[in-house]
Amino acid sequence: MSRIYEALQKAESDRKLDRNELEQVLPEPEPVRAAMMQTAVAEIEEPAAPVAVVERVVERVVEPYEPEIVRSGLSLSNVARCAWTPAIDRLPALQERGPGVEQFRSLRSRIYELRDIKPLKSILISSGLPQEGKSFVAMNLAISLSRHKSSKVLLIDGDMRRYTLHQMLGTEAHPGLADYLAGKATMFEVMQRMAESSEGAKGAVANLANLTFIPGGNGGDKAADLSGNPRFAELIRAVSPYFDWIVVDSSPVLPVSDAVNLARACDGVLLVARSGVTKYPVAQRAQSELKASNILGFVLNAVANPPQVGSYYGYDAETE
Repeated sequence: MSRIYEALQKAESDRKLDRNELEQVLPEPEPVRAAMMQTAVAEIEEPAAPVAVVERVVERVVEPYEPEIVRSGLSLSNVARCAWTPAIDRLPALQERGPGVEQFRSLRSRIYELRDIKPLKSILISSGLPQEGKSFVAMNLAISLSRHKSSKVLLIDGDMRRYTLHQMLGTEAHPGLADYLAGKATMFEVMQRMAESSEGAKGAVANLANLTFIPGGNGGDKAADLSGNPRFAELIRAVSPYFDWIVVDSSPVLPVSDAVNLARACDGVLLVARSGVTKYPVAQRAQSELKASNILGFVLNAVANPPQVGSYYGYDAETE
């Protein structure tokens, strides 16, 4: 038994010796682990580079929108001036007196009344079918609005298939709205105003001084796609602060969808019906096609015997 006891004591003594030698060779394990944990925490809590990248991306996203007309720093006085030779016989709104000018003054008054009810600046003019007089109404309404308190009016020929407003003004049709929507021209390049040296600039034609015009261009078969281009809404939004009124002539609503697309960017829609020609079902269908828009009402065109407003009890207005 004494030999066994001595052997156990010797083994225990050897284990203590080995443990002491090992502790002298290796460092303390706890400080090593603590240092590693501190390093790991520091790397997690200080991701400097990724945060800087995210902040720069956010700044680019929230950068305020600056439309082309604002970035350019130009004013309407810089819009190109062209020689206009208006077709006076098709523009009764240019006259100082007469039943034609009085009818458009009456229409103008109704529109001002509507603007007192809700915001109204951009108006699209359309009809159910061709040959009902929408372009005639759009042109003369724009002129009548521009003559009232020297209002600044932008007239846009949005009928990119059969654009005719340039013929009434006696000017070029290119570049026009189709070129802008296709990205081939800027909004300033498609705008034009009457040159002061235009033939007959005195007298009735001088009443066009506050009118800015964007012709139709040639949309052709691409007119439907161009009318749905978001650049049209961008155009309306960008030029709106610079004009009192924006009048847009468009294609008839039943044969093609162009007017429905353009109407989304406008505050209101005026529909034109031709007396003795437009059928009631056609007018109903036209109104139904534009039910998502703010329809202001119908304009009855080409009435055979319009009321003689200017001759009422001998009264005849001479000024606006």
